Amino acid sequence: MSNFWQRLLFGTIFIAVLIGAILYDAITFRILFLLISIFALDEFYKIVKTDKNEPNKTVGRIVGILIYILLSAIAFGTLTFKYSTLVIALLLVIPIAELYRNKEQPIINITLTTFGIFYAIIPFALLNFFATFKIHYNPEIVLGYFILQWSSDTFAYLVGITFGKRRLFERISPKKSWEGLIGGGVLTLIAGYITSVYFHSLSTSNWIIIAFIIVVTGTLGDLVESLLKRTYNLKDSGDIIPGHGGILDRFDSLLFAIPFIWLYLNFIN
Repeated sequence: MSNFWQRLLFGTIFIAVLIGAILYDAITFRILFLLISIFALDEFYKIVKTDKNEPNKTVGRIVGILIYILLSAIAFGTLTFKYSTLVIALLLVIPIAELYRNKEQPIINITLTTFGIFYAIIPFALLNFFATFKIHYNPEIVLGYFILQWSSDTFAYLVGITFGKRRLFERISPKKSWEGLIGGGVLTLIAGYITSVYFHSLSTSNWIIIAFIIVVTGTLGDLVESLLKRTYNLKDSGDIIPGHGGILDRFDSLLFAIPFIWLYLNFIN
């Protein structure tokens, strides 16, 4: 199977599973993104592990899963928001656990283990708040978000390869261009307006603002993941999705965009 058809096949399957789980019910939604966040965390720990630096994968996974479950329970109303302070207590388990590991770089290990949770777990956990914005469970905002995120990535790529001349951040990502960012951004704002026609959970202006947030922060997220891979001389973050690389490759834009959109949704709520 050629690389193109492999990418198309597995990309289609991946999107179908993602949309199907979001639409089916709240349980499949929560389980799917818990699994995705665990895979993303494992990828991150695998990338940053070296002969000297060794994040605590076991403790990191346990703390990450508990934080996801905690934030999901708060989003769905099972727990009140005051329980979010337990996130701090859970994160403090990481340096305590490092006391019992005889490793060469304990402070770096603590930093990498903790950052992995902030980078790979918390953004997916915050998606639960999108799904419960003002009501118990409504997949509209989540679906609208992914439509705009995919639109931004696709439009920026197409405009960039067609018209791109001025490099956006050549040291980190030689292929990204200002033309791709601006042209893709304008088209994504239009997609935000179109999304508002079909998804009425938010106003037209709010969808367009969210589209703008996605363009800016999603681009930054993409660049940060490129920096991570360049630092460790990697082409892809993993190989879990044939033809598409790893989970971090597919969700790099999301990891930065979601926290900013969550802040915005809290501001307008």
